[in-house]
Amino acid sequence: MLPSPIKVIFFDAAGTLFHVKGSVGEVYLRYAEKYGVSKSDEFVAKVNQAFKEAFRQAPPAIFAVDQPEKLKQCERLWWFDIVHGVFYRVGMFEGFDEYFEEVFHAFGTSELWAVYCDVPEVLQKLKSHGYELGVISNFDTRFFGIFRGLNLDQYFDSITISSLAGSAKPSPKIFQYALDQHVVDPEEAVHIGDSITEDVEGANQAKLTGIFLNREQNSSSTSGHCLQSLQSLPSFLQSL
Repeated sequence: MLPSPIKVIFFDAAGTLFHVKGSVGEVYLRYAEKYGVSKSDEFVAKVNQAFKEAFRQAPPAIFAVDQPEKLKQCERLWWFDIVHGVFYRVGMFEGFDEYFEEVFHAFGTSELWAVYCDVPEVLQKLKSHGYELGVISNFDTRFFGIFRGLNLDQYFDSITISSLAGSAKPSPKIFQYALDQHVVDPEEAVHIGDSITEDVEGANQAKLTGIFLNREQNSSSTSGHCLQSLQSLPSFLQSL
């Protein structure tokens, strides 16, 4: 028997299960150095801030296409606009198109990502307790190669990404899409992630239990459920 009424546990991906090795700005500027772009701590900070602004202003990565190749083209163009917008803010350089192809491909491999140290043990424990596990992420189809490369696919029963689900967090639609794969009601599932807006408020609006994973302890929010490590998740679930 499961230790709580919860049957399914959904996780956000980037920032929850795995992270970029270094900061996003560091990686993008490292690839830009061969094009004559100098990397400094100040410039890295500017690029990181520019990415936050670009993501905030960008439309959701949702595309009205069915064919896999057309979907991948739409994803690439969406990311091109994001990255182009970043370097338009901080300083454009010659060879940008070639640069973008390199860095876009690189972020689709597991080489630039690392699994948080608490993840494998916790996922194995949850599986042994009988929970079904799923991912709900505003990611594109490069996600599957990354996930396999990080050896995380072995733990999960479902993967829901925005570009295939036709909706993105915090919309209730993407949560319902994920629930339907497990044939459970919202009250039988929790979702944990590192964004209060996308993960916690989105999940709560869809009637799931939202849990904020505050790894960096960079938020003073005390509303709702909050954990600082996934290691606390199994005992938290037993308390529900």
